Amino acid sequence: MAAAEPRPSWAEKVRHAYLSGETSMFLLHMNVHDHVPHGNGFMQLTEYVARVLLWDNKRNILVYEPSAGITVLRGEPEVTRIEELRTKRAPRDVLPLLEAILLSRDSTAIILPYAGALVPAGEMSFLSEQDRANIVTLHRWSFTPALAKKDSVVFLQSEALTEVHPMLVGNPRIATVGVPLPDRPTRAQVIRQSDPRLSSEQVERLADETAGLRSLQISSLLRPSTESDLEESERRTFIANLLGTGPDIADRAQKLAALTRGMGPEEIRHLINPTVSPASTEDAFGELLTLLHQRKREIIEKECAGLIEFIDSKHGLDAVGGLDGVKEELRQVAASVRSGDRASIPMGLLFVGPMGCGKTFVANAFIKESGLSAVRLQNFRSKWVGSTESNLEKVLNMVRSLGPIILVIDEGDRALGATGDSDGGTSSRVIARLKEFMSDPENRGRVIVILMTNRPDKLDVDIKRAGRLDRKIPFFYPDRPEQVEAVLDALLRRYGVPTELDWENDRSQTSAKLVGYSNADLEAVVLLARDRAIRAGAAVDAWVMAEAVSDYVPSRDADMLEYMELLAVFEASRRSLLPERLRNLSSEELNLKLKEKRIQIRM
Repeated sequence: MAAAEPRPSWAEKVRHAYLSGETSMFLLHMNVHDHVPHGNGFMQLTEYVARVLLWDNKRNILVYEPSAGITVLRGEPEVTRIEELRTKRAPRDVLPLLEAILLSRDSTAIILPYAGALVPAGEMSFLSEQDRANIVTLHRWSFTPALAKKDSVVFLQSEALTEVHPMLVGNPRIATVGVPLPDRPTRAQVIRQSDPRLSSEQVERLADETAGLRSLQISSLLRPSTESDLEESERRTFIANLLGTGPDIADRAQKLAALTRGMGPEEIRHLINPTVSPASTEDAFGELLTLLHQRKREIIEKECAGLIEFIDSKHGLDAVGGLDGVKEELRQVAASVRSGDRASIPMGLLFVGPMGCGKTFVANAFIKESGLSAVRLQNFRSKWVGSTESNLEKVLNMVRSLGPIILVIDEGDRALGATGDSDGGTSSRVIARLKEFMSDPENRGRVIVILMTNRPDKLDVDIKRAGRLDRKIPFFYPDRPEQVEAVLDALLRRYGVPTELDWENDRSQTSAKLVGYSNADLEAVVLLARDRAIRAGAAVDAWVMAEAVSDYVPSRDADMLEYMELLAVFEASRRSLLPERLRNLSSEELNLKLKEKRIQIRM
């Protein structure tokens, strides 16, 4: 593989491993269905491997797909004359044929783009006889000395390693090389090639905004509009908007759409309404960014269907009532994020406390405060063998490519589950992979994990250590009337409820009776008071609030809530974040209280 123009990092890894004699078989995974920018255009990955990495020094280059058979991209006369190359498609016929070519001819390359379909993952006893034969065949190739002696090479491609049988993935003679989503310089190159009209500043801005997208997707989003881009229905809608309002707009738009067939948007605009000046370059670029954000979100959510959800945060930390210590802590982290001080940004945050104490709302407020994008991890577990690990890997690769970003894992005790063997070791593998991701120093400042739970005792102990979840922030129910009032004030402002409350005078019949209520309970009381005030046609005063307080019945398990509070104390990384009544508990006292509560709730 002769050196050529600068190549992607993954291609350099392949070249180095091959030239050093480490291996003659490679398994390319991750972003294998994308286009690779090369020269002034793009190539599919298989084409890039064949024509850029292999073309100069391989006399035979063959591509095999089970559905299409063998394609000879390049071949010696003795190879191209083999009749079976054009007639055989089934693996039972093709693999022995390819093996014969590998062992008899020098300088041969075999590319297998859909390795997961050829050597699928799964227990050997559940695979078909042909699948087992395929696995053994490729495994035997990797240990064949003739492969290296004849200067031959084999490439397998699969989007996920979990799609390929472990006998090959774990084979030390097969190098697994990840093809990542395009990095920033690659995205800038794709953007310049997709739309040469963009200025350097616009290219740099778009290179940031397109993080997480494939080259193919970026190119399709930014490709300049052409005549063929506007279908008749699109032209009709475009023309109707230009015509404005009127009784016969639809009929006129339909006739004009037929007459303007073949025209571009600007030509149509000038013909229909020449008094309307075209959008300025800045306005057009702003529209492009808006469209890009929308399409990027749609694309990523579709690719990770059901696995992640983008979070829209409307309120900052100013909208959070009470929790002054927590807000101050998070404001410091947000300031570090905005300043780009990566060393001061924690790898992860653990939000721990009883249910309904505002963990999710505070997390959303922190997202708004930091200015970062954020995604929530959805249920990635699957009943199918290998799918859970594949789903998690897809999410982590996407999150890394989207960085800087916040990854929110709500109800972490359920999402990460127990690590027993009842699921065949899936949970253990999932947690091991997640721990590896969370402690990767390359992610510091680029991926912030927020893990929320009310049962941290169900989490793997190692996942909570510093270097993964650096700061453990405890949440508690308000335990003083003043704290209750701060939460109530924030809720009343959020819902735009007019009030005539004087907390100092009304405290005994309102906020004092709500001490120990969760934030969720306080929200329910506020909404109840709001409804009563609306029916009475008045503002919320002391009488209305007192009626709502006395009418509302919270549902709670006192022992379980106290146990969760003690767990929050146990996990907290700073005493200053604890309420005064719990701040001075010694380790011995805390452990004793936890032990007593476990007995009471029969854990």
